[in-house]
Amino acid sequence: MNVNEIDAASVRRDDAAPVIAPLFLSRWSPRAMARKPLSTSELNTLIEAARWAPSCFNAQPWRFACSVSGTPGFDELSTTLVAGNQAWASGAGALIGVVSRTRYERNDNPAATHSFDAGAAWMSLALQAQHMGLVAHGMQGFDVRAARQVLHVPDVYDLPAIVAVGHPWEVDALPEAYREKEVPSQRKPLKDILFIDNFKDLKA
Repeated sequence: MNVNEIDAASVRRDDAAPVIAPLFLSRWSPRAMARKPLSTSELNTLIEAARWAPSCFNAQPWRFACSVSGTPGFDELSTTLVAGNQAWASGAGALIGVVSRTRYERNDNPAATHSFDAGAAWMSLALQAQHMGLVAHGMQGFDVRAARQVLHVPDVYDLPAIVAVGHPWEVDALPEAYREKEVPSQRKPLKDILFIDNFKDLKA
């Protein structure tokens, strides 16, 4: 089965939950990708979507270093991934290093929300990928120091994630250990994350 045949929205639909825009339920993080390089146009479109994310003071702290499959840069960045991610991310059409500037450019003061803002940009990228028929899978499993060296990340930027983006492919093409994981994940119920006024009932 090709991952684009998996109807994530149907798998996740909860008739008792409020109705939301389908794009949120349809987006998920497959691993099966077709080893087809992303085009310049596809990359530009993904980053254009991320560009319009909201940010504190409109500081736009996010930056994206894109390495396309089949290039030395892709191969070098791949080596910084943990073995479990290397096993499937080799099929990505591009690996994207996501960084966020920890200090404001306008005054060099600490930017407390830089990671929060970069997360909004990543979500925009992920939703755009879904809209384009691509798949996007964010990763924390990589050697941060090695990846910073490969990408030449300046000290003033954090490197919280690397994103694999690609064209959807057959689940059976994945290493066997990952095939049963290739399903849309569920979420905690609304009652566990929504609190009115304060967190007095929040479990430690």
